[in-house]
Amino acid sequence: MTTSTAAPASAPFDRAHTDDLLTFLAASPTPYHAVAEAARRLDGAGFRQLAEEAAWEGTPGGKYVLRGGALVAWYVPEGVEAHTPFRIVGAHTDSPGLRVKPQPDFSAHGFRQVAVELYGGPLLNSWLDRDLGLAGRLSLRDGSTKLLTVDRPLLRVPQLAVHLDRGVNEGLKLDRQRHLQPVWGLGEAHEGELIAFAEREAGLEEGSVTGWDLLAYPVEAPAYLGRENEFVAGPRMDNLFSVHSGVAALIAASRSGELSSIPVLAAFDHEETGSQSDTGADGPLLGNVVKRSVASRGGSYEDRARALASSVSLSSDTGHAVHPNYAEKHDPTHHPRINGGPILKVNVNNRYATDGAGRSVFVAAAERAGTPYQSFVSNNSMPCGTTIGPITAARHGIKTVDIGVAILSMHSVRELCGDKDPYYLANTLVAFLEG
Repeated sequence: MTTSTAAPASAPFDRAHTDDLLTFLAASPTPYHAVAEAARRLDGAGFRQLAEEAAWEGTPGGKYVLRGGALVAWYVPEGVEAHTPFRIVGAHTDSPGLRVKPQPDFSAHGFRQVAVELYGGPLLNSWLDRDLGLAGRLSLRDGSTKLLTVDRPLLRVPQLAVHLDRGVNEGLKLDRQRHLQPVWGLGEAHEGELIAFAEREAGLEEGSVTGWDLLAYPVEAPAYLGRENEFVAGPRMDNLFSVHSGVAALIAASRSGELSSIPVLAAFDHEETGSQSDTGADGPLLGNVVKRSVASRGGSYEDRARALASSVSLSSDTGHAVHPNYAEKHDPTHHPRINGGPILKVNVNNRYATDGAGRSVFVAAAERAGTPYQSFVSNNSMPCGTTIGPITAARHGIKTVDIGVAILSMHSVRELCGDKDPYYLANTLVAFLEG
């Protein structure tokens, strides 16, 4: 761990930011809820939502666009030129889990069940014997959408008793098709009953829902944990942790009088499945916002090229803290610790986008914020994951740096972080956006 010695020029967040993270996680059971909550906070800070199909004006101020489970927000300071560079914080709104299939209703041996498909790479055993709610987006016959939240124990994936699987403690094996279908009632299932239930819960007329993007989620609330409450346990930290800090940092930066760039938050969907969608980092959303922002301020292709050439992006995602019971899984010289501050992610095979020049950008932000920071590399004997960082760098030609926060139990129903790391990250992001 490296401790910044420079006096912090901008450190607006403290333990109250961590308290607020718990609130944000609870309010965001799905990507659609996460961007709605982010938009609510941006609205409260004076940002305006822009419709993609409408003409954009080049006026100063805070703006954002929503598309599905993705959000891009930015702040245009007074008097900026068309070639002014962007400082971008990238994150993602989706998390691994169980998503409802198109024909969800079936029954087996007297149990009503819901057919689900695995999204991303969930830690499967963590979904067993959990009280699960149901949430997501309902698409209506008239073309509108409505959010659904059934925030109570409704579904459960029951594990087989040890008496019927005597070898379970020597190695649990789950069949992804047969063993992860939740129960939600008794009796024979009838086609359409889950969506009819969703319509009633959402206060909609019967038959009004013609499409849905629904998922199961754990209803256990996020909470502090530990002898001195030095941990936070909760769902979907990968990667709502970064979305929450990014929203807070953008709002804080918009109130600064020190901006020399245009600060941006890009919160994408579908990172866990490769980012190739109209709302993913490999889609056109961020690029369109940049193009239209420059053009609305009278800029040309040349202005946009100049802006991108000087722009920088921090791809912020969670990383692996050294595990006290499995330290051999980590690189022996890089042991990121919980509450050790943001981590700089490095992989020379470009699974992360960081290079030496990018490290300097990150270190400058951490020193400006007065936050500690650490480095992360994978053990050479293990494959390295990836993020939206390399995608952002390649698609937009923007210098990109992969960072994040060290957590335990990544992709579990309930992940674990430190109580200080949320505000360490937020303060570092503010310093970066202020530039």
